[in-house]
Amino acid sequence: MDSVGSVGVAAGAAAMSGAVGLAALVAVSRRSVAWSVRLSPLVAVASIAAGVWAASSTMLLEPSQVRVMGWVLLVSTPIAVLFGALGGRRVADLQSHAAELAAARTRDKVAEDRRRELISWLSHDLRTPLARMRALTEAFEDGLAPADYPTVMSREVDRLATIVDDIATLSQVQANPRASRVEPVDLADLVSDCVASSQALAQSKGVELTLSAPGVVLVWADPRQLGRAIENLLVNGIRHTPAVGIVSVEVASSPTLATVHVQDQCGGIPVADLPRVFEPGWRGTTSRTPGDAGAGLGLAIAQGIVAGHGGCVAVANSGAGCTFTIDLPIGT
Repeated sequence: MDSVGSVGVAAGAAAMSGAVGLAALVAVSRRSVAWSVRLSPLVAVASIAAGVWAASSTMLLEPSQVRVMGWVLLVSTPIAVLFGALGGRRVADLQSHAAELAAARTRDKVAEDRRRELISWLSHDLRTPLARMRALTEAFEDGLAPADYPTVMSREVDRLATIVDDIATLSQVQANPRASRVEPVDLADLVSDCVASSQALAQSKGVELTLSAPGVVLVWADPRQLGRAIENLLVNGIRHTPAVGIVSVEVASSPTLATVHVQDQCGGIPVADLPRVFEPGWRGTTSRTPGDAGAGLGLAIAQGIVAGHGGCVAVANSGAGCTFTIDLPIGT
């Protein structure tokens, strides 16, 4: 075979080997781009080796030349593998960084959507008592104020003050998550006081409020803050339990944890909505309840306070409603 034909055979062998290798790389890249980069130098080496083999089989190369080319390929292969590994590692790092950036952008978008939603809700909730107060004031100026004008106006002022106080408390909890003033507190006694202070609301709603508590359960806590968190859970349960329903409170302890269970009869929360229960302003519906004194921040405040005490609060559907559970490290 002449030289031109031998060169053609060698080129064809190299091209065929390269095509097969390229197809393999495409298949690998569908699963891992990094591995396709790692293997790509080997495809080049294999193509050259195929060309050299074809050239030697057609006598285009002398045996001594073939040996030299073989040594060159032998030495080049580990170098190609090394650079392929470095390139694959760099590609993997870039892919990981890109995935982290995409996840961060997604988190930022979700946070921004939640912020806009919260501002919209708070604007509505603040506007409602202000609109009522304006209407009452205009009626008073026209001499048409109702007989219970002072009582109604006071109630609207209290509602507005409650919303503003909740906003301030949530901001404080988020800015300073750790409870700074802690002392030994009997959790059973603290929960008993919270239940007693919530009885009036329960009676006005026709809801029975029960308590089950053991002996002394000591935790290190700020009693004022922790009491507010517990009261928020109680108020939430009472408001969402229909008349003649029961909100049961139970205090329990283990060697490492002190636990408070607040079980209501709200009818349950859709499973898809459970992760959003502690989001500020979220109420499980796009409509706002004018008669609700708060701004939907109570559960978020409770979660922040409990987290600041090194504990956690969770919710789960149970029975005819939900059970909110506070877990706190036990104090000794």
